Amino acid sequence: MRADDRLDEVYERLAVTGPEFDGWLSNHGPMAGDALLRMGQAERVHAWLEAYARRLEPLPRPRWSISEQDWREPLGDPGRLGDWLALFACQVEERPWQELLAIWWPRLLPGGIASATHALIRTGHAVRALGEADTAPRRAELAQALGYWAARWQPLPRQQHPSGTSLAPAALRLLPRTTVPGGIRERLAELGQVPGWPAAQARLRPVTEPGAVPAALDDLVDTTVSRYASTAHQDPVMLVHASTAPRAARLALAALPQEMWIPTYEQAWSIVAAITALYAADESTRESAPESPAEGPTDGLTDGPTEEPTETLAERTTEGPTETDIAAAAAEHGDEHAIKFTEVAIESHRRGNAASLPAARQAHRLI
Repeated sequence: MRADDRLDEVYERLAVTGPEFDGWLSNHGPMAGDALLRMGQAERVHAWLEAYARRLEPLPRPRWSISEQDWREPLGDPGRLGDWLALFACQVEERPWQELLAIWWPRLLPGGIASATHALIRTGHAVRALGEADTAPRRAELAQALGYWAARWQPLPRQQHPSGTSLAPAALRLLPRTTVPGGIRERLAELGQVPGWPAAQARLRPVTEPGAVPAALDDLVDTTVSRYASTAHQDPVMLVHASTAPRAARLALAALPQEMWIPTYEQAWSIVAAITALYAADESTRESAPESPAEGPTDGLTDGPTEEPTETLAERTTEGPTETDIAAAAAEHGDEHAIKFTEVAIESHRRGNAASLPAARQAHRLI
């Protein structure tokens, strides 16, 4: 059986399940199944899906129709989830999926942190799959991802475009931090009240040419993967999304018109900044952090908190695991966040990021 067929089977198996379960928890099945296949763990996919699907709930039914003309009012209304799913299930069969994506991406992008970025991530996975093969299960998966995004759409507070001189490692270290308890909505509301939040977003050096966006997104992903080991112990699950969200934007890039590339990068940056401000462990040296252009994506590994496990620090000086080892470990671990982060870390490793595989191993320990 071809890998393409196996991915379609994953999507078909999960097509009757809803995007959420137990309230706000996101259905990671399509994304994690995709990641397992791409990491060479196809033999584990069926058993993993069988176990995971027991937690899921049925696809929600529509109540009132949403038309192309009246989409603004129900945008961000989770009570209309079934209606949004029904709308996109129709639209994905009425026009080419690339056209559908080009229409809705700029509408949905400002709310990209929706449901802790899971809708964006699911969309990125679906777009990559469709770019490889246009099949009915993949179109249905894109429809579910977009419907989920529209229902949970949520704008970031006091968003600012990058206009500074800092590279990503320094800009992330200099972010303010919030400690308010609660879910991401409550935390985002608190972040919007932090005086330094708008200026912190603006500190990043902007990308001015669309052609530079792919490399800039890759660098942002490499930076957040590298920083994971030293900043994730405060909330290891949520910090995964600082890497998987910008990587999802990168996956969608090739299917988008170039005029959407810079706004996509800027939104990805603000999402990463927000997740870092809300969930990353504070870094004691950030007040005096250098902002030299010579900083690389692994810079954050050297200035993390002292409570980082000694074992992890020692392992960085010895021969580490292979990509195959890490992929198998993620599959054995079984947590959907560990699986998704590991796929992204392996990609980062293939771009030359030596910190990525140790970061994945740390995720397996912390999650």
